[in-house]
Amino acid sequence: MTTTTVVHLLRHGEVYNPDKVLYGRLPDFHLSDRGQRMAETAAEWFEGHDIAALYSSPLDRTQETAIPLQKMLDLPVTLDDRLIEAGNRFQGMSLSARSARDPRVLRRLYNPFLPSWGEPYTEILARMVSAIKVARRAAWGREAVCVSHQLPIWTARRAAEARRLWHRPDRRECNLASVTSLTFADHRLASVSYAEPAAALYVDGASVPGA
Repeated sequence: MTTTTVVHLLRHGEVYNPDKVLYGRLPDFHLSDRGQRMAETAAEWFEGHDIAALYSSPLDRTQETAIPLQKMLDLPVTLDDRLIEAGNRFQGMSLSARSARDPRVLRRLYNPFLPSWGEPYTEILARMVSAIKVARRAAWGREAVCVSHQLPIWTARRAAEARRLWHRPDRRECNLASVTSLTFADHRLASVSYAEPAAALYVDGASVPGA
């Protein structure tokens, strides 16, 4: 018989970031009040699912997004560095349309296919695949949730759908507190689905780009 296992990739909720900093892997960027409601709404979406394992990136915003799920499921949260945000050389900067004329930015934009300004897509994919395999093994025959970030989740999804890894960041389908679900038949990926449990909480329906 075929064993069905589902690994859900949950993006964190909205972050309190009034200065519009590209926070990347910086510490002390926490969920906003709306982000906390997004995390609670996402947890409610998982009610009735047979969740056996819960993982999170070690960053504050992902751990905080995992808390409502942890309480609901009464499961420990395993921190996994492989789920962390993509590395980005613009981390800590406040970028705008005028940033394209900033020499510090321009010199990093020579190769959008790598990308030259951050962690290579192939490296992001390799660590995400490794984390997903661990989660699948832990939840074999049931379901697992991995709380991560937009670019790592989107990279994993593009690979799962046999699409090229490079892309336009403004066209990612990975909104705040969204769920990208990978369903496996034994070890074979059978399907990919996407849901936005917290869509009612979005401001102007806008997705917040990641790294």
